[in-house]
Amino acid sequence: MTKMILILCYIVLAPLIGSILEGFDRKISARMQRRVGPPIRQPLFDVIKLFKKQVIVVDRSQSFLILSYLLLTIMTGCMFYAGVDLLMIFFVLSSAAVFVYFAATVTGSPMSTMGGLRELVQDMAYEPAVLLAAVGFYLTTGSFEIDEIINQDTSAIIKMPGFFVAYVFILTIKMRKSPFDSAQSHHPHQELVKGLTTEMGAKNLAYFQITEWYETMLMLSVEALFIINKNPWSYLAAVLVILATYFLEILIDNTSARMKWKDMLKLSWFITLLAGGVNLMVLMLIG
Repeated sequence: MTKMILILCYIVLAPLIGSILEGFDRKISARMQRRVGPPIRQPLFDVIKLFKKQVIVVDRSQSFLILSYLLLTIMTGCMFYAGVDLLMIFFVLSSAAVFVYFAATVTGSPMSTMGGLRELVQDMAYEPAVLLAAVGFYLTTGSFEIDEIINQDTSAIIKMPGFFVAYVFILTIKMRKSPFDSAQSHHPHQELVKGLTTEMGAKNLAYFQITEWYETMLMLSVEALFIINKNPWSYLAAVLVILATYFLEILIDNTSARMKWKDMLKLSWFITLLAGGVNLMVLMLIG
C-alpha cells in the first residue's frame, strides 16, 4: 500500500516539484545576472500555454515518439518508487532516451538532427557513471533492490564517495546545464538554434518539458539513495544534499561556457574512471 502511494505521489507531484525547481533555477540565475527574473511558477505557466497552441508538426510520428519518451520515463520513476532492481531502472531509462533521438531526427531538420546526434553523445558520456553507481550500490549493500539499499545501518556514501562525485558530475550533463548543454541550447541564438527541440512545438514541446521534470526528479531521487539509511533523519539529510547539489548545478550553469562535445566525452569518462573506478577497486579489495 505504501509503495502504491509513493508511485501515485511521483506521478502527480514530480512534474509540479520539477517545475518549481526550474522556477527557482530561473530566479536564482537571474539574480546572479543582476536581473529580477520571472515568477517561480513561470515554467508551469509556459507549459500550460503550450497546450493551448495550435499543433503543427513536420512528421506525425514525432508526437508518438515524444509520448513514448514521456510514458517510459514515468514508468521508470514508478519502478524506482516500487523498490525494484536499480539496474533494470537504469536500462529502461536508457531505452527512453533513445526515443528523444528519433523524435529529433524524424523531422529532417539539420539543427534538430544535429541536436539528436549530440544527445546520443551525451548518453555515452553519462551512462558509464550511472552503471558504475549501480554496481557500487551492489558491492556496498549486497543488492540492486531499492528497499535493501535504503535499509542499511549507514549511508552508502560512506563507502561510495567516488561514485557520488561521478554521479553529481554527470547530473550536469543529464540536466542539460552548461558547459554540457550541447544537444539543446538554452537560447535560440546559439549555433544549434534550439537543438533537440527546434522542430517541437505546442503539445509536443509541453510533453517534452514535462518529461524533463519527471526525469530530473528521478535522477535526484537516485542521488538520495547515497544518503538514506534506516535513520529517519537521513531523509532530511538527503533533501538538504539534493538542494545543495541543485544550487551547485545552477552555479556551474551560470559560470561556465559551453564545452565541445569531444571535450565533454573525454572529461566525463575521465572523472568517471578516476572517481568511480578508484572507488570500485577499493570496494572490491575491502569486500
